[in-house]
Amino acid sequence: MADKKMAQLATPDAAIASYLDELLHTATSSAQVQEPEQVQPAPEPKNEARTRVREKPAEIVKPAEIVKSEPAPVIEKAPPEPPTRPDWSHGPFECLIFTVAGLQLAVPLVLLGAIHRIEEEIRPIPGSPRWYMGIRPDRDHNLRVVDTAEWIMAGRVPAGARDNYRFVIRLDDSDWGLACDDVAQSFTLKPDEVRWRTARSKRPWLAGTVIDHMCALIDVRTMAHLLVRAEREHHLDLS
Repeated sequence: MADKKMAQLATPDAAIASYLDELLHTATSSAQVQEPEQVQPAPEPKNEARTRVREKPAEIVKPAEIVKSEPAPVIEKAPPEPPTRPDWSHGPFECLIFTVAGLQLAVPLVLLGAIHRIEEEIRPIPGSPRWYMGIRPDRDHNLRVVDTAEWIMAGRVPAGARDNYRFVIRLDDSDWGLACDDVAQSFTLKPDEVRWRTARSKRPWLAGTVIDHMCALIDVRTMAHLLVRAEREHHLDLS
């Protein structure tokens, strides 16, 4: 029975469906608010017999000299933690859907730098991790291209996924771009149409999920930051 299940997950469609289910489950479980545990009041202490102690006469203490003290230094408060939801998520916003190995992803248009068509082979960099496809030269600047399937679906990438890439989506004004199969339509989302994540300890690039469109909504700035860190530290785990 286990072998049959593994064989089913080995097919590309099953792997993609399994991963999307996991994304939706991650957003759903993180959105649930746990009820605080009720704390039982501590039992009142029993009245115990008190032993009378003979009081000694109070000693006469001379008043101490008053010394002017310098004002205590003002301690600056630590900066507040960044909000869980991106700043562009508090009102209606435009989104663009794109596909990677059958998985639908969405990015806010306000942070979409540009869309480039892959017309020439992207130059690979020797010794780079699998998710780093290489450099796409441009007259303005060189764009670092990410194998999006290898990055997002590490361990579940369908065979030959890289051969289907036709576009590169630049992340805001960064030097990074996501390779994708196709670019779909843009649409307007209201904040209540997104299942926002309340915790980002796992996959911090995932801002939430759009259930109606069955797609994962990307936090662009967080994703770009993770890519910069991953390149600097030379590792694959971007979760």
